[in-house]
Amino acid sequence: QVQLVESGGGLVQAGGSLRLSCAASGVTFNTYSMGWFRQAPGKEREFVAAISRSGGTTNYADSVEGRFTVFRDNAKNTVSLQMNSLKPEDTAVYYCAAKRTYWSATYTSMNMYDYWGQGTQVTVSS
Repeated sequence: QVQLVESGGGLVQAGGSLRLSCAASGVTFNTYSMGWFRQAPGKEREFVAAISRSGGTTNYADSVEGRFTVFRDNAKNTVSLQMNSLKPEDTAVYYCAAKRTYWSATYTSMNMYDYWGQGTQVTVSS
């Protein structure tokens, strides 16, 4: 059974940092491209960042480019999102997602992903 479990969310002041982690089980982790998405109240879920199977390719939404960094540890079956210079508009529930793929690619569309975590709340106060 595939499970993705996010952790690391919380309340932080604007300008601060948080690191989210996603632990995967029930998968051969290095055959999955991973993504981070977020959903703010009243808004649709949106792409944040993605990382290829090996970690050699990353992709970011324009809104987080230069502030967020996605990385993975295939030996530990984890993917993380380092979030710096947080803004109130980053407030959302953050989800990790996994897509089985043969390719060294990243995916920005949520419809491409096979599995999702339950989400972790990030709140940035002004």
